[in-house]
Amino acid sequence: MAARLCENGPGQYHCTHVNQPLETSCMLLLIMLGKVFLNFFMLQVRPKNVRVSFMGYFCVSVALLDFTLLLSICFIFYFEDFAVWGVRFTKYHICLFTQVTSLTYSILHYPVYLVAGLDYYTTISQTSQFPKRGQKLLYMFAVVVIWISGFFCTLKVPAVYEELEIQSAVSPQQCPVSASLQSYSVSCAMVLLLGTALLACWKEVGTTLLSARLVSFSSQPVFLFSYTSNSSTCSKWQLLTRLLVCFLGTWAPFVVLQVLVLLLGAQIPAYVDMNVPWLYFINSFLLAAVYWCLCHRAQLAEGMCSTDPFVSWKFCFVPFDNGNTEPADEPGAVIVIC
Repeated sequence: MAARLCENGPGQYHCTHVNQPLETSCMLLLIMLGKVFLNFFMLQVRPKNVRVSFMGYFCVSVALLDFTLLLSICFIFYFEDFAVWGVRFTKYHICLFTQVTSLTYSILHYPVYLVAGLDYYTTISQTSQFPKRGQKLLYMFAVVVIWISGFFCTLKVPAVYEELEIQSAVSPQQCPVSASLQSYSVSCAMVLLLGTALLACWKEVGTTLLSARLVSFSSQPVFLFSYTSNSSTCSKWQLLTRLLVCFLGTWAPFVVLQVLVLLLGAQIPAYVDMNVPWLYFINSFLLAAVYWCLCHRAQLAEGMCSTDPFVSWKFCFVPFDNGNTEPADEPGAVIVIC
């Protein structure tokens, strides 16, 4: 298929063509099947006691939308030509549904990450807890509004509507879909920020990793990182080292994958690019960024430690003796990351 890179600009819709041949039948069906399986697998393996958040609800909505798209493709692929309530469906609609979904996905990265970041910032910094029922309703409302706005913008932008009309004449063996420039720019920004952070404190990261030990603390396995500090408080640079260790220790393969994608210039269709693993990866990055911005409050936000399904952001500053796990006299001797 001749894929298209599309992005909202000031008052217009920018698209760039890339060539990626793909048949709309079996290949698309297999891709969506693999994506749906991966989405539900990630939702299943996450801990059940994770605190509710906007990103968690949005991940569920992406999994459900992908599953709905897969069912629609399977149904049309099997019956080929049929009518429902007077509306005729053919194999062309497989391509049409995929195109609309791709265009919608491609413009939702910025708003979703912005809302998720604001959610974590306000939740961590607030002193009183918002009622859980009201919080869940607010998250569901935000998710519905974002999806409706995304589909509305996709179908109402004149350039997009005209393009979909033109593509109706395309051969049924091809299906031009979009790749998201928003996702590409987010990947570039993340790789750049992580690289800058590593360069800024690479000595501390190396020292911390070399001192790591796996011990038992309060009947739970934890990583113990020896660290000596002249101050009993945590500075932003010290916290940055610990955040990098936690984040890269969990998502290092994803970071390497992002670097390879950027170096190779691979164009990933938008309906594949936005998935649950990618959203959880972004979720961990946003949490780390918020914790770093709120350095003086990060250690006090104990209730937020269960927000991330795959990274534990608990930092326990416990004095231990260097020879064993018994408490020592001097505070601030080690870092225990739970």
